[in-house]
Amino acid sequence: MVRPEFVLESWRQVRPYAVEAVQEWPASEGAFRLAPEVMTFAEIARHIAEAGHTLTGILLSGETDYARPGFREEMKLWSPSLAADAPLATLAVDLERLAATRIEELRGQSGEWWAGMVKKWSGEEMTRLEFLQFIKEHELTHLAQLFACMRLKGLTPPTTRRRQAKK
Repeated sequence: MVRPEFVLESWRQVRPYAVEAVQEWPASEGAFRLAPEVMTFAEIARHIAEAGHTLTGILLSGETDYARPGFREEMKLWSPSLAADAPLATLAVDLERLAATRIEELRGQSGEWWAGMVKKWSGEEMTRLEFLQFIKEHELTHLAQLFACMRLKGLTPPTTRRRQAKK
């Protein structure tokens, strides 16, 4: 069985990659898009910060039914409401700060709390720990988008640089 500490530590190790990507991205290129129908680089970064903070805030609130009518609108109650026009440097700070805050808040939860069930908006039931794993996987999906942007601009993502340095 996966332990909460393992997932929290894994998330703590993943978030700095998004922070580094945002720090290294040209400040004037926040509106860059991989394709017309996808979020801009800055929107993806803000989404990573807001989604991780909002969804973990909901977990901590005791809410268990994310599929109930009106819930999507209520999610705004837990959002950090980052400015849509925030500079990338500010987004990098927010990415780091918001994850660090939530990880510490989540570390204090009991095994019984982590085993508690929640219903995702799809109707799927899972434990809080499984939901946290989903949140981290969601973040990794968007991190891959940031890295694809970097590649298209001729930048090397931080994970690749670390791997190359070990050779």
